[in-house]
Amino acid sequence: MNAKETIQTGRAVLGIEFGSTRIKAVLIDEANVPIAQGSHEWENQLVNGLWTYTTESVWYGLQSCYADLRANVLKQYEVEIEHLAAIGISAMMHGYMAFDKNNDIQVPFRTWRNTNTGAAAAELSKLFKFNIPLRWSISHLYQCILDKEPHVGNITFLTTLAGYVHWKLTGQKVLGIGDASGMIPVDPKTKDYSAEMVEKFDALVAPKKFNWKLKDILPKVLVAGENAGYLTEEGVRRLDITGHLQPGAPFCPPEGDAGTGMVATNAVKPRTGNVSAGTSSFSMLVLEKDLAKPHEVIDIVTTPDGSPVAMVHCNNCTSDLNAWVGIFQEFEELMGIPVDRNKLYGMLYNNAMKGDTDCGGLVSYNFISGEPVVGLAEGRPMLVRHALDKFTLANFMRANLYASVAVLKVGNDILFNEENVKVDRITGHGGLFKTKGVGQRVLAAALASPISVMETAGEGGAWGMALLASFLVNNAGKRSLPDYLEEVVFAGNEGEEIVPTSEEVDGFNRYMKNYLKYLPAQQKAVECK
Repeated sequence: MNAKETIQTGRAVLGIEFGSTRIKAVLIDEANVPIAQGSHEWENQLVNGLWTYTTESVWYGLQSCYADLRANVLKQYEVEIEHLAAIGISAMMHGYMAFDKNNDIQVPFRTWRNTNTGAAAAELSKLFKFNIPLRWSISHLYQCILDKEPHVGNITFLTTLAGYVHWKLTGQKVLGIGDASGMIPVDPKTKDYSAEMVEKFDALVAPKKFNWKLKDILPKVLVAGENAGYLTEEGVRRLDITGHLQPGAPFCPPEGDAGTGMVATNAVKPRTGNVSAGTSSFSMLVLEKDLAKPHEVIDIVTTPDGSPVAMVHCNNCTSDLNAWVGIFQEFEELMGIPVDRNKLYGMLYNNAMKGDTDCGGLVSYNFISGEPVVGLAEGRPMLVRHALDKFTLANFMRANLYASVAVLKVGNDILFNEENVKVDRITGHGGLFKTKGVGQRVLAAALASPISVMETAGEGGAWGMALLASFLVNNAGKRSLPDYLEEVVFAGNEGEEIVPTSEEVDGFNRYMKNYLKYLPAQQKAVECK
């Protein structure tokens, strides 16, 4: 049936993802093809030294995003969305949202971007003999305990942003296993939180005499394909303020943006991987076997169906790059030249590929915020160059493009060179890859590996979330998630591949040599407050 009939008969599936700078909704048909979209721009705030979004902005943003989707449907098909076949909610992973018995949030939402949890993460990593990153929910919780924050004793529920929105739309305190694995480690065998680590944590905090045990306050873990509740009357009011949408649509488990990125790039099978590159960046390599040892810069999470994944997460990616493009936009406006920002990106990015493969000696650091992978608690964007370096526009932009994936390379070099991880296919998606071939070629040079990008790369995590919701209701053949994606959604499409040249790989390595050499200047800049 056509898209209009799909919507009218309630067979469309909705995926919504709360990204760092944009909330996006994608409506797909029974063939998993996007038929409508909506979005809402938002931004985090630094309040009392912590990065946050208000709960008011969460709900305003959701309603605005859905209203934009509804308007898009009305414009294209002249119908209202009244029934949906399924819904899925995704959001940026990790962070800290704690609630009391009255369902009141105890402190403002603390996002993945915060790096104030160093003491807690270090102690828990030693206790668990497992790398616990700064941004994980358990790090935030234990740091609150170390800091003697008074709200901790009142906690009855602890969740992520995706878990929070899902809870309010369905009444269910659940979480997809991929997102749950960014709260506290999960056991791939039991598909649940690690019983050993939960027990160790409870013993660690027992002297505090809290009236809760860790498992009691965490969301229930679900895997892809399991029912996670239904849209309630209250949920409808929070989503569609016009009241056209009716309650009752089933929900798939809420997931983190890492999980939706894996789904959107068909990278949930062992020996596949993907790189998401936008405000932040992360690579996800699905493992065949456990790593030989824990690494401070490698996180072990899972796919939405529970397979172990090695994740390298970088707090910074394109924000500083976007800021530089904004400077060129200001110059164009000053010159009275009409500005098409997309065209400007394309011109600057493509011109960057004419620069030297080592950027002529220029080095850019894109640290808007702290970057745990290289040991920085705070960020100071910086350009470093020698007086004799080749300071051209092409080299300048190329250095900024390299900076967007340089930290990602640091972590992946450990996986490829020390752990000997094997990957058959790596797929890129996100804003860095919008200009055809440029970000893809830069990443290929950084990882010294072929990189594929699909035509659907721009659809992003909201589409990946919609696919998980579709898997819940349209998997009539009862395939596994990898088989459903391989055989039904992508049907053999592996995208367009770019293989780096030896000159490009050597050039990026020379850039990285300077990058690591000048890195102490970043730490000095942070110290000079």
